Amino acid sequence: MRKKVTVVGAGNVGATLVQRIAEARLADVVMVDVAEGVPQGKALDLMESGPIMGYDWKITGSNGYDETAGSDVIVITAGLARKPGMSRDDLLAANAGIVKQVAAETGRRSPNAVMIVVTNPMDVMAHVAMKATGFPRERVFGMGGVLDSARFRTFIAMELGVAVENTHAFVLGGHGDTMVPLPRYSTVAGIPITELMTADQINRLVERTRNGGAEIVALLKTGSAYYAPAAATLEMVEAVLQDRKKILPCSVQLNGEFGVTGTFAGVPAKLGAKGVEQVVEIKLSTEEKMGFMKSVDAVRSACEKFT
Repeated sequence: MRKKVTVVGAGNVGATLVQRIAEARLADVVMVDVAEGVPQGKALDLMESGPIMGYDWKITGSNGYDETAGSDVIVITAGLARKPGMSRDDLLAANAGIVKQVAAETGRRSPNAVMIVVTNPMDVMAHVAMKATGFPRERVFGMGGVLDSARFRTFIAMELGVAVENTHAFVLGGHGDTMVPLPRYSTVAGIPITELMTADQINRLVERTRNGGAEIVALLKTGSAYYAPAAATLEMVEAVLQDRKKILPCSVQLNGEFGVTGTFAGVPAKLGAKGVEQVVEIKLSTEEKMGFMKSVDAVRSACEKFT
């Protein structure tokens, strides 16, 4: 039985993710977007790449949701970018409405699917999606920590001049300014970076990680990052479809773990065919715990205001 993935949103992140899924030979994909002709055109373009790239998966573009029925994984990338004159509150409210509708429509047609939320502000949108679908927490989670950790790993490799595959890093908390990179749990070939860099170097990389998205936006002038977000989402989709049992930092609704209940936050989680199969609790220092709780409080406050 061929696997099926739905990607809602045919913008840069969504379309790049569809391309990555096809080239990784993971599943048939349905790409949904409200813009008439856009998902259909991009889907056809990607299908015509198949003979050259060597994949034979079906890619369907649609402006509706019926084609999404029976999906194994649903990825939500749809949402608005902040525009001039739009407050953060306006953006939150607008995207909450979009994600609520998208989650309800796709969830109803694929009641056994695992749902991955990418739309920002991601932790709040994951809460909205879970509420709209009624899915258990194991099957609705957000992508953020994988991306933030990848950025941290990249900066560590660049700073030390080492292979990026030798680096490992964890970033916890909300996907935003309050995220909590953890240098103590970040290593190069198993060696903690606290033994390889000065405190000033580490602090600089931590701040660059927190501002990773903004740095790219500033360079692009218009638009935002999409190659790395799509790659991060692909890793999560692959872990679910192939039952990899991979431990990845994901935004999960906590149920007592880390002393938090009922709020989404980035934590280490084991991903497999059933979604989040385990939240892995790690010991935090007093300072790390304070940073984590600050991040959790920011997400909780936004959820109370807009959901």
